[in-house]
Amino acid sequence: MTDEISLQGVAAPPLINGELLFEEPWQGRVFGMAKALADNGLYNWSDFQSVLIEVIGDWDHSQSDLNQPYFYYDHFLKAFERLLLKRHLIDPKPLADLITTLTNRPHGHDHSHHTLGVPP
Repeated sequence: MTDEISLQGVAAPPLINGELLFEEPWQGRVFGMAKALADNGLYNWSDFQSVLIEVIGDWDHSQSDLNQPYFYYDHFLKAFERLLLKRHLIDPKPLADLITTLTNRPHGHDHSHHTLGVPP
């Protein structure tokens, strides 16, 4: 049996008409990965939710003057990374290297906008 996704409180995902809302493809992917690992017993979903609440709380406390916009899936990703590191499910060095590599990619790097007859 898997843990249910909480649809209430600070750790609740964005919803529209009762359905999960993903504004970018990566958001759905990271949500799916986090849920799949929980479903396969690597951790309890409630453990993930606790880390997510902690991450959101950290962000909330740091916002006293900054007034930065709130992006749920940025916090979700940070909580996922934190839990994987805490449980020793990933190695921190390759993760840091991958994050750096992906962060430095130009916008639209993985989308081809070639016209017909022009090779990629």
